Amino acid sequence: MAAAYLLQNCATGRVFEDSGWLLSDPHYQGHSLIRALYHKKQLDYSDHGKGFYRFADWLPVKRILPNSAAPITYKSEGLARHIGLKNLYITFSGYWPERGAFMKTCSFKETEAYSVCAHIPEGEKRTMVVASAGNTARAFAKVCSDNKIPLLLFVPYDNLDTMWFDTALDPCVQLLCSPPGTDYFDAIELSNSICEDTGRYFAEGGAKNIARRDGMGTTVLSATTFIGRIPDYYFQAVGSGTGVIAAWEANARLIRDGRFGNHLMRLVASQNAPFLPIYEAWETTGREMKFMEPEEARQKCACIKARVLSNRKPPYGISGGLYDALVDTGGYMDYATNEELERAMDIFRELEGIDIHPAAGVATASLMKNVKQGKVDASAVVMLNITGGGEERFKKENDLWYLKPVEQASLLSA
Repeated sequence: MAAAYLLQNCATGRVFEDSGWLLSDPHYQGHSLIRALYHKKQLDYSDHGKGFYRFADWLPVKRILPNSAAPITYKSEGLARHIGLKNLYITFSGYWPERGAFMKTCSFKETEAYSVCAHIPEGEKRTMVVASAGNTARAFAKVCSDNKIPLLLFVPYDNLDTMWFDTALDPCVQLLCSPPGTDYFDAIELSNSICEDTGRYFAEGGAKNIARRDGMGTTVLSATTFIGRIPDYYFQAVGSGTGVIAAWEANARLIRDGRFGNHLMRLVASQNAPFLPIYEAWETTGREMKFMEPEEARQKCACIKARVLSNRKPPYGISGGLYDALVDTGGYMDYATNEELERAMDIFRELEGIDIHPAAGVATASLMKNVKQGKVDASAVVMLNITGGGEERFKKENDLWYLKPVEQASLLSA
């Protein structure tokens, strides 16, 4: 059932075949993302029984993995009325059975994991390596455990509380952590060092992996196919901005489809103050991002409530990256303080009826602020990407098991 596609270099436009696990154009020495060009122009999304894989026409997957769940979209009443929008659509990834949302890790990172793991070439014997601030690791751990896919995770020590599950994981999933006081970037650096052993390990690739981005893009496919048209505005919180890049790419495919409109959504991406490397670059230096000193980054990371938004080296200025997505769509960067996101989380719970993650609180706070400032027309069709929710409820309804880190020395000697 593999989807047919070619790859394209975002910088040069060169189109070429995928040899199996390409993260860049092998004939290009510069820095550029690559994207998938699917042969199937119109998406067949009718089979809800396929879960996440109802969007498989536009996913670079080689097989369908069991027990997946897709993002769900519904038209808001409570929050929409509160902030004064006539056409607010919420795309929810998480656990909310009454709405048909069954992501047991309570995060849209499951869309990445189900896409990436189904993209792994048949017969791959090496262990995949993933670095994460928390939610991505939890999603990959679940999917890899369920499907016996060898996985090595790197997570900051201070984020180990995010490694919860409703059942014990298969031993094929192992966890290493960076020392106390370190951040997501430190975890990435550790993961890169172990990937030098190319005979035993391979890097998942993060934003460079087309399967990760196209998996995340299913949020836009969910919204657009539910609404019947491409939204006018798209709001999401960002750490790396990969989800917003994915939204931009999905938007282009929907225009090519021809059934949903021919316009680009205005992308509004938000960070959690005071950790604002992308926002500050957008406001000051444009494509070039200022280097953030490690100690400054760790201090600011420790101050934010949405810890998963703490990537200090995101795919921002790279060709095909977040900067290009914002410029192309007339979008912009925004931010929310801890106080603003906490208030937004409370309002969402009260008016929509479910708890949401702090990162989703950032996106909600940004939407509320932009509407209040008159930047969003009251009649515009707006998509709010709630990237995680229902965790408090899920934890109340289930006994939890926590994945513990192994010693790196014992892992390397194995």
